[in-house]
Amino acid sequence: MSGSKPRGNGKMNNSNNNNNNINSSLHNRILLVDDEPDITAVFTLGLEDHGFKVDMFNDPLEALSDFKKGSCDLALIDYKMPNMNGFELYTEIRKIDEKIKVCFITAYAFEAYYEELKKTFESNLKEPQPPQYGQENLICFIQKPVEIDKLVKRIKEVMSRPII
Repeated sequence: MSGSKPRGNGKMNNSNNNNNNINSSLHNRILLVDDEPDITAVFTLGLEDHGFKVDMFNDPLEALSDFKKGSCDLALIDYKMPNMNGFELYTEIRKIDEKIKVCFITAYAFEAYYEELKKTFESNLKEPQPPQYGQENLICFIQKPVEIDKLVKRIKEVMSRPII
């Protein structure tokens, strides 16, 4: 793997066929953005083993320049990255595709980002307050480190929610 090049070759490894909980209308493509190559490599392999297609980036600016409307079902974005943090990337991606679902991955507790998330929603999405956890199809937080099986379970939960 070389730096921040996307790995999303569309190849699926069906060795673990646990995809029956995923809505069949989805094409199961995930945009994964994390500045740590080891994290993206492990997550990509694990997600592909569970039937997902992964477009992986280690640079949020490259991810944004490559992103196209309707190209992914879900964005899995690290919060703390150089050049652009995860909320900034989320805001820009939502300008391109307002229906994409998002999970933030972070080594920090959600509470550490609550005020910044609230400002992001109020200024960019014109929502009066951030959504409550589990009630909105667009936002979830996954704390690192996370086991692949738990990551996959959480992603399937988010992807199965109807788009509002």
